Amino acid sequence: MRPLSTDPSAAAPVPPEFLAAVRAAAEGASVVTFERFMETALYDPHVGYYRRNRPRIGYGPGTDFLTATRSAPLLGRLAAAACVNLLGGRDPKAHAFIEIGPEPGGGVLKGGPHPFGGGRCVAVGGSLELRGPCVVFSNELFDAQPFRRFRFRSGAWREWGVAVDGPLLIEVEMPDTTGLGPLPPSAPEGYVIDAPVAAARLARTIAAQPWTGLFIAFDYGKTWAELAGDTPAGTARAYHRHVQSNDLLARPGDQDLTCHVCWDWLVESLQSEGFSSPTLESQEAFFMHHASECIASIIEAETAGLSRDKLSLLQLLHPANLGRKFQVLWAVR
Repeated sequence: MRPLSTDPSAAAPVPPEFLAAVRAAAEGASVVTFERFMETALYDPHVGYYRRNRPRIGYGPGTDFLTATRSAPLLGRLAAAACVNLLGGRDPKAHAFIEIGPEPGGGVLKGGPHPFGGGRCVAVGGSLELRGPCVVFSNELFDAQPFRRFRFRSGAWREWGVAVDGPLLIEVEMPDTTGLGPLPPSAPEGYVIDAPVAAARLARTIAAQPWTGLFIAFDYGKTWAELAGDTPAGTARAYHRHVQSNDLLARPGDQDLTCHVCWDWLVESLQSEGFSSPTLESQEAFFMHHASECIASIIEAETAGLSRDKLSLLQLLHPANLGRKFQVLWAVR
């Protein structure tokens, strides 16, 4: 194993309970893949970041990042209007609205009227049973799925893993690298690809369920060509108290870890299960194309000043805010 990291986390002792969880995930091996480490850091039932009962989203004390759900309930109104439009004449009352991965107690439609026949929220890792007519919605679900890390060194791709070194975590080269099919044949020395493999698996799992209707995912990502050629340092990052960091091993279980999704892989997952013409749009374009009447009604109802709803619209649509940072992938079956 070749150590790769000398950043601050290499000198920061890790809580014993987290080290024990990593050792358990390793199942006797000396190193775990970064994907397996991330599963532990985010979703372990005892030490995982998303299993902790504390606020993560917003401006309040202890929060780490913002999402479009910060603009709820307006986001729910716009999303519902867009979904009705995209169903293309299918009766929304015949469809259940299923949101995957909201914060505990949350949900984009929470607290407001909606046109659907019913709905429920499914926690990440919860029982995913989809059948019949549905609208399957998510917001920043796929970027929080575990990924594999590859680095091009000495003419070959090497996979990164994580090892326990006494009270520390260190990044190392895996002793036996199993390649990822679409990795490019060559790259500049040191080029990093953070491969969002679990996001593609999750999309395929969702699409393989016996349901019909609309798939709609709000997230941020890139094409495979962009990941393989335009992001030499990779796209992985950590968030803690609204500060972005490249130190992915710091504060394990107490910081968010994320990387850009690969839109091409999600599209392939949907198409393989019979979804027609998956479409990717910026968040700004998506709402302007599919919820324009709802937007107009909000503006017309409050012509004077910047109301709360108008400020939320500005946050969701303006290219300098979330309008271009986030994209929306949707498809119908």
